[in-house]
Formats: sequence, C-alpha cells, structure tokens
Amino acid sequence: MDGMRASQTARTIQPFLVMDVMEKANTLAASGRDIIHLEVGEPDFDTPECVRQAACRAMEEGRTHYTDSLGIPELRRAIRDHYETTYGATVDEDCIVVTAGSSPALLMAIACLVDAGDEVMMTDPYYACYPNFVKVLGARPLLVPTGSADAFQLEAHKVARAVTGKTRALIVNSPANPTGISLDADHMKALAELGVPIISDEIYHGLVYAAEQHTMLEFTDRAIVVNGFSKAWAMTGWRLGWAVFPKKLIRTAQKLQQNLMICAPSIAQWGGVAALTEAGPVVSAMHDTFARRRKTMLEEMERHGFNVEVEPTGAFYVLVNMKRYTMDSRAFAMEILEHTGVGVTPGIDFGPGAEGYVRFSYANSEDKIIEGVSRVASYLQTL
Repeated sequence: MDGMRASQTARTIQPFLVMDVMEKANTLAASGRDIIHLEVGEPDFDTPECVRQAACRAMEEGRTHYTDSLGIPELRRAIRDHYETTYGATVDEDCIVVTAGSSPALLMAIACLVDAGDEVMMTDPYYACYPNFVKVLGARPLLVPTGSADAFQLEAHKVARAVTGKTRALIVNSPANPTGISLDADHMKALAELGVPIISDEIYHGLVYAAEQHTMLEFTDRAIVVNGFSKAWAMTGWRLGWAVFPKKLIRTAQKLQQNLMICAPSIAQWGGVAALTEAGPVVSAMHDTFARRRKTMLEEMERHGFNVEVEPTGAFYVLVNMKRYTMDSRAFAMEILEHTGVGVTPGIDFGPGAEGYVRFSYANSEDKIIEGVSRVASYLQTL
C-alpha cells in the first residue's frame, strides 16, 4: 500500500489554467521570445509608496509578531470607515476578519456555511477557483448559466429555480472574473430577496468604469462580503484581504482563522492601514489608467473585428467569443501563445459556459495592448 497516495479530493482539483499559460509564456521569454502578457489578472503598478513606507516602519518598530486573529484594530476600523465613506453602509468592526488574501477569506466563508454533501451556487462562467474551494470542503458546485443574452447578469429567477434542499450559499462576483461585468442594483436587490445566504466576492471593487458600484451589504445582512488589497491597491504579493461576516457567524469565522491561518501577516496589515487612509490619490490614478486601457483594448478589438458580445464595465478583463475558430480554448490559447507570443487565458478555465471564449487582460501598457491585439488578429486571419 502506498501511504503517500494523493487523496481523491486533491486529485479531482482542476489546475488553474491561466498559471499554465503564464508559466509557458515565461519559459518562452527566457528563451528569447518577445512575449506580451495579456493573460494575467495582476496590476502592473508598484504598490503605493505610502504603503511600502508604513510596512517598513512596522518592521523597524518590531511589529512582527502574531496579531489578534481578527486583525489589528486599526485596520478593522479603517475597513469599517471605508464602507461608510464608499457605500454609506454601516459595518461593525467586530464583524471584520482580516485574512491572508481574499482566497482564504472565500474558503473561510464557504466553510462557515456548508457541510459535506451540501451545494453552493455560482454563475457559469465563474472565477476558476470557486468550484475547487467548494469541492475541497466536500460540497458540490451548482452552476447557474449566464451569457451574452442576459449581459452576463445573474438573474434571480434562474437562481430561484435552481435552489434545492441542499443549497447553502450563493457566490456572487461583481465586477466579475472573467466577464468584467458589474451587477446592477436591481439584480443585487433581487438576489438578496431570495433569502439564500450570499457570499459576495467584491475583490474588483475600486475598478469599475462604466457602471455603478454596490456592495451586497447595501441590500442584505444575510451576506458575507469578501474584498482585499490585491487589485485596486496593487498589492497582490502582500497577501492581504478581509471578510465581513454577519454577527451570528463571526465567532465561527474566528475559530477557523485561529486554527487554519492564526492571523494575517502583521507587517502587511500595517501597510493596509496606510492603503485605506493615505493611498487614495494613487489608487484613483491607477483606476484612471485602467479606464484608458479598457477603452484602448475595446477600440482595438472593434477595429480588428473581435467578437466582444458584452462590453465589460469593471475589473480588467475582456471576454472574447472565439467559437468561430475553436471549441478547445485550452489548446487554442497555447496555439496563440506559440504563434504570436501573446498570452491569453482559455475560457474553459472559467467553466463550461466559457468554452470557446478567450479572456484578455488589460493589466498592461496601452502600447502592449495595441501590439498584442494586433498580433492575435493577424494570426486569426490565417485560420
């Protein structure tokens, strides 16, 4: 008997295909190829200077020990104030858990609500890791299809029809990865009124360009809201996020944090305080740059005849229908990379509803966006 055999749960977890593309692109770049990264969902900006300085001060002052499991009070108060000033939403700082990135926050949120055999609803397309979070806890993803016909808006009547006796939560992502679509207030309100506990992934808040921005906390107190510093504050490597839990669940979440993560990194937390209280002008400038890049990518795609069915309103992604060329987006993305030197993400990474699509990221310079789209367009003309 091989005692080191991987568990059935671990064996069934799917790879994160965008990482496969990025790693292949990096290998090609190391061999001398001119590579343009339009696959990666990571800001290309440096973390704001005030955040870096705050972290350095924390290190110099010896703030390098465990913190409270919920996070340092200064950061939880800053997050509370952020909800008040940004959304007019009242949040109890004692219901905030600071986490080592938004991914652990999502995992904790799901673990608070589900047991083995339960169901968690989510859209199709979805962020690639959602089903894996659910499966590793022994639960089952329940997909609710969305598409260009409904502008990738999650319709409450579809959710209501799909709910079963085992449904314990609904994951909502707005702005969404991979579509870049933001849910409007009417859709969010309708979802909140269903009574299904909601886990609202709001990691792309602060990166909305052509729509209103709403937190689910405006519409219901039966929600766990997840956010973090990776995207809008350009702090991906800091691994710092948070979740707001209903009061009845906060002790449950705290126990999970204590056992699984202990606390978020102490130095990163002090950087987070500066991010929320000092980095506003820098964050605003990054937002404006992304808005220009979005406009450039959409204009270039229109000029080259790309099939963008629904224009994104937030995040930094454009989902393009490539069914004219392929129904194997994984192989097609690698084919594009090999022939053009442009990294793009296969739609199948985001569920069966995105097969035949390719996701482009505009987290790169305008010059690279123009060149990358042009290279892919030229290649498509040869097919």
